Amino acid sequence: MGQPPTTITAGSATAATQSPDDALPATPPATSPDPWVALRSHTPARIALGRSGNSLPTHEVLRFAAAHAQARDAVHVPLDRQLLAEQLHASGWQTVLIQSRADSRATYLRRPDLGRRLHADSAQQLLELAAHPASEPAPESTATATATSASASAAPDLALVVADGLSASAAQQHALATLQHLRLALQASAGGALRLSPVCLAHQGRVALADEVGALWRARAVLILLGERPGLSSPDSLGAYLTFAPNIGRSDAERNCVSNIRPQGLPPAQAGARLAWLVLEVLRRQISGVALKDDSAALLLAHGASQVVP
Repeated sequence: MGQPPTTITAGSATAATQSPDDALPATPPATSPDPWVALRSHTPARIALGRSGNSLPTHEVLRFAAAHAQARDAVHVPLDRQLLAEQLHASGWQTVLIQSRADSRATYLRRPDLGRRLHADSAQQLLELAAHPASEPAPESTATATATSASASAAPDLALVVADGLSASAAQQHALATLQHLRLALQASAGGALRLSPVCLAHQGRVALADEVGALWRARAVLILLGERPGLSSPDSLGAYLTFAPNIGRSDAERNCVSNIRPQGLPPAQAGARLAWLVLEVLRRQISGVALKDDSAALLLAHGASQVVP
């Protein structure tokens, strides 16, 4: 017995020719490396991250989250000033513990102005130390004087401050090494002629706090090392700010800055050499900030010190 004729429409023809797999969504492609991946060895920037379909690979998303957490921790983790003081003492530095007017980290972040001024007790402490520099300081706040410390007969040429800033980990990890290389470079260039103040370890301090510290010491110039605002690839970046004739109210245009001091940026040895050049030029020419061009790299390269300043 014959089969009845079959009528085929356009729609049914399409359905008849589709396999079951054709109705499923396309399988997302496997993670493919970015062709720029070789460039990643030259920069910590987030480039050549690769793709997983239309998204980032999971491991890159996790790396970003970890870097963000590190940056947040850098802002909120406190500076262990006691540990840093002990390390400085062991290296022959005197130290003084001081405090800004910001009484907490939350206040420090919300009120930058309070981080720029000394607490009244700290201001009085420095005033007394400056007036009687030969007096015996408290053992927990100072150590044996070095050959370059300020004497009883004169104010310091350079006042020194280390503060937590926006990344206490930067000060904790790199301030000591930077100060050590600075002292070595100054001794090599100026012998023992320069007088350095004790290192003031500041809690909740901002850049301008150094102006008041330097003024109370009656120093010719002041240098502050403090943690810079952390980035996703640099949570431990230390900044250095040098100001001639420090006084309350100095502007940022009157400072010289050396930034990104860290092993992956400007190593402490190179930063110390650059800062030493700036200190000597600031004191010699009696200017700082935009009035003083940083020619340290050219000068040190001319003297065959290419390994010191890039």
